[in-house]
Amino acid sequence: MSATLTTVSYIGAIILFVLSLGGLSNPETSRRGNWFGIIGMTIAVLATIFGSRLVEIPGGHEEWKLVMPGGLVFIIAAMAVGGTVGIIAARVVKMTQMPELVAIMHSLVGLAACTIGYASFIDTSIQFVGAEHVIHVTEIYIGVLIGAVTFSGSVIAFGKLSGKIGGKPMLLPGRHFINLTGLVLVLYFGYAFVTADSIQTATLPLIIMTVSALLFGIHMVMAIGGADMPVVVSMLNSYSGWAAAATGFMLSNDLLIVVGALVGSSGAILSYIMCKAMNRHFLSVIAGGFGTGGGAVAKKSGDAGPVGEVTPISAQETAELLKEAKSVIIVPGYGMAVAQAQHTVYEITKVLREMGKNVRFGIHPVAGRMPGHMNVLLAEAKVPYDIVMEMDELNDDFPDTDVSMVIGANDIVNPAAQEDPTSPIAGMPVLEVWKAKTSVVMKRSMASGYAGVDNPLFYKENNRMLFGDAKKMLDEVLAALKA
Repeated sequence: MSATLTTVSYIGAIILFVLSLGGLSNPETSRRGNWFGIIGMTIAVLATIFGSRLVEIPGGHEEWKLVMPGGLVFIIAAMAVGGTVGIIAARVVKMTQMPELVAIMHSLVGLAACTIGYASFIDTSIQFVGAEHVIHVTEIYIGVLIGAVTFSGSVIAFGKLSGKIGGKPMLLPGRHFINLTGLVLVLYFGYAFVTADSIQTATLPLIIMTVSALLFGIHMVMAIGGADMPVVVSMLNSYSGWAAAATGFMLSNDLLIVVGALVGSSGAILSYIMCKAMNRHFLSVIAGGFGTGGGAVAKKSGDAGPVGEVTPISAQETAELLKEAKSVIIVPGYGMAVAQAQHTVYEITKVLREMGKNVRFGIHPVAGRMPGHMNVLLAEAKVPYDIVMEMDELNDDFPDTDVSMVIGANDIVNPAAQEDPTSPIAGMPVLEVWKAKTSVVMKRSMASGYAGVDNPLFYKENNRMLFGDAKKMLDEVLAALKA
C-alpha cells in the first residue's frame, strides 16, 4: 500500500466509525451501526499492518516505503488468539453478564495503553534533548497515566458488577486528601520524568507514577456505590477512549487519535446523561458515597420508614388485571435480566396486543447495570422498537394507564425520590408507576434496591406485589392469559 492509500484507508475507517456511532444511537439502526464498526476496524487493522512507513534512507533523508513488520507472524498469531477469545466470549457470556464484560474490555484498553507507553519509552528515549523529545515523553506519561487508571478502575468495576466485590462503597478516612496527594505525586514525578536526562533517571518516576495511577483507579471505583455503576461504566468507556487517543499520539497514528477522541467524548457525554438521569453531579459520583450502604439503608421494622401493609397478588389475578386493562406500561429492571424473563415478557406483550391492548415499555436511563442494558435485552427478545420508550416520553401517560407492571426494578420507580426530601435519591428522576390505576411490582422479596433505600411504592394502596422468580411468575401469567 502506498502512503496515499494508507491515508485514504484511515479516512475511510474514521468515516465508518462515525457512522457506527450514529447507527448505535437508535435500536432500529444499531445492527447496521455494528457492521459499520466491524468493517471500519478491519480496514484500519489491514492498513496499519500492510501500510507504508516513514523510514530513513542513506543520506539522512526520509521517505515512505512498504516495510513489512518483522514480527508479522507474531502479529497474526496474537490476532488469532484475541479473535478466538472474543468469539468465545460473545457466544458464551450471558446478556446479564454484559456489563462486566464491557468493564473487563475497558481494562484491556487501559492495559494496552500502559504497555505501549513503556515500549515507546524504552524504544525511543535515547536522545534526551530537544522540544520534540519533551513532547514525546509527555505523550508517553499522559498515556500511561490514563491507561493505568482505566485498567485498575475497570478491574474493580468488573468485580463489583460480577458480585466478586461488594457494592458497598469503601470510604476511607481522608479519602479526598489521599486523592490530592496522589495528584501532587503525579505532577511532581511528571516533571521529573520530562526533565530527566537519561533513561535511567526517567524510569523511576514513570514507575512511581504508574503505581500511583493504579492505586488511584482502585480507590476511585471502590469508593463508588453500587447505584452509581451505570455512570462508572460510561465513565470508564470515556477513559478507555482517551487512553486510545494518547496511544495514538505516542505512535503518531492519526486514526487512533481520532477514534480515541470519538470514544472519549461520546463516553463523557453519556456519563453526563447518566448523571442527569440520577440527579447527580459527575464530581459527586467520583467522590463516592451513593449506593449500597452509602446513604440511608433499607428501613427495618420499627424504623421511621414507609408504613402500611403490602398487598400480595397471584399470577392468575395479575392476568385478570391485564385482561381488563386497556393500556399497560411495563417497566423492566435488572431482576428481569437475572431471571432471563425477557422472552416471556415478549410473549405476554404479543398476546395483549392481539387482544387490542395498548402495551408500551418504559426505560429509565440507568435501568440495569449499564446504559442501554434493558434496550438490548428487549431487542434480543424481539420486542418491537416502536413500543420501547424513554422515561421522559412516558411519565405523563401513567395517570391514564390502567396497569403499570414493574419487573425486577426498584430504585428507578421509587416515589421517595419525589416525596421524601431527606432520601439519598431525592430529586432523582423516576418512572411514576404509582400514578397508574394499579401498579404490579414483581420481586423475589421485600429487599431494597441497589441504592439500599426502602421503596414506599410497595405500601401504596393501589400497588400489588407479585412475589417469586420473574420467569416462573411470568410463565404463569402467560398461561393464564392464553387460557
